Amino acid sequence: MALKKIKPTTPGQRHKIVVTNDDITTNKPEKSLVCGYGKSGGRNNQGKMTMRYIGGGHKQLYRFVDFKRDKDGIPAVVKTIEYDPNRTSRIALVFYADGEKRYILCPQGLKVGQTIMSGKGVAPEVGNTLTLAEIPFGTLIHNIELRPGQGAKMVRSAGAYAQLMSRDGKYAIIKMPSGEMRMILQACRATVGIVSNPEHNLEVGGKAGRSRWLGRRPRNRGVVMNPVDHPMGGGEGRQTGGHPRSRKGIPAKGYKTRSPKKQSNKYIVERRKK
Repeated sequence: MALKKIKPTTPGQRHKIVVTNDDITTNKPEKSLVCGYGKSGGRNNQGKMTMRYIGGGHKQLYRFVDFKRDKDGIPAVVKTIEYDPNRTSRIALVFYADGEKRYILCPQGLKVGQTIMSGKGVAPEVGNTLTLAEIPFGTLIHNIELRPGQGAKMVRSAGAYAQLMSRDGKYAIIKMPSGEMRMILQACRATVGIVSNPEHNLEVGGKAGRSRWLGRRPRNRGVVMNPVDHPMGGGEGRQTGGHPRSRKGIPAKGYKTRSPKKQSNKYIVERRKK
């Protein structure tokens, strides 16, 4: 994959930078692993807006991705690497030896025709899933479970990776993408490698319409609102808005909102870098 700068043939193309889709092998998803779904526009079941700045967007199909990787001891061959509109990374369609098909999160460097496996005693190679107890120290991992058998919850976005640093009793100590050091049970699973599409954060849409295709409506700044709508609104002419805070008055820019009594605090060895 590489970045491609578009020629400035129109104002919308002038600053546009996109990722080339060299790694994608097909544009037709596996029918048995997709379903259609509607958009809420940020409204709840009463029709009231509960989330702002959501609406429109291109029609999409949802791909069922296997985050558990619990099919142990059965080799799977990578058939295609595909685009998924619901996430920033690529997904891979794998065919298991027993005939089952599944989508998995595609790691960087995974190729069509490659064989992957999960379970006990599997080699710690790219795309293989095994417990944290079996992964060597210093290995870059992604798709990490928080509780055994729950399915991966962490390190799933494009280009993300964590690192297994050490083990302590029944826990493994993981360095997260944020810099946080965290204890996770060694019985939890993780996949070896880095999540695909690492250049995603360097993309530039080029025009407002690209955000609308993604279902994002224009976002208003608090300082341009009236005092009745936002704590930072109002004033004669252009005002700074005072102390930065949310629409509900919660301070931003350094104000800690995490509860000191939060149950998971005991699993955090070192907080993320500021």
